Amino acid sequence: MKTYAHLSDLQALVGQPLGTSEWITVDQARIDAFADATLDRQWIHIDAERAAQGPFGTTIAHGFLTLSLLPAFFASAFEIGDTRMGVNYGLNRVRFTAPVPAGSRLRANFKLLAYEPLDGGAQLVTEVTVEREGAERPACVAEAVTRRYT
Repeated sequence: MKTYAHLSDLQALVGQPLGTSEWITVDQARIDAFADATLDRQWIHIDAERAAQGPFGTTIAHGFLTLSLLPAFFASAFEIGDTRMGVNYGLNRVRFTAPVPAGSRLRANFKLLAYEPLDGGAQLVTEVTVEREGAERPACVAEAVTRRYT
């Protein structure tokens, strides 16, 4: 995990990588729990027998499950010493560029795209590239907008 002493230090890092998260395993139990929480029980996610005959040969994670892991990825990729809290402000763009088969390991790489000072903090726009271990293409690419407060 990378550590930055001050939020203001990030202003000079626009266009630069901020860090890489730890790996998270997306197993069938996590996929099933997400399906239950969101009521998205499409067979491609939860029916192993039917999914085995489908286009991916196995169940795959929901795209929104991958996206929902962003806070955990942020937490293990970098920290900013003088911030007291951060909030998700939104997303500018999200693409699910490759499937995530059950049992996959994912991690995220963060690149700072924009830094905007705010009263008591800053708004950050970060490109998040979620990679699947062993895959050529990322599973998800998103622009996350967060606000950090000192």
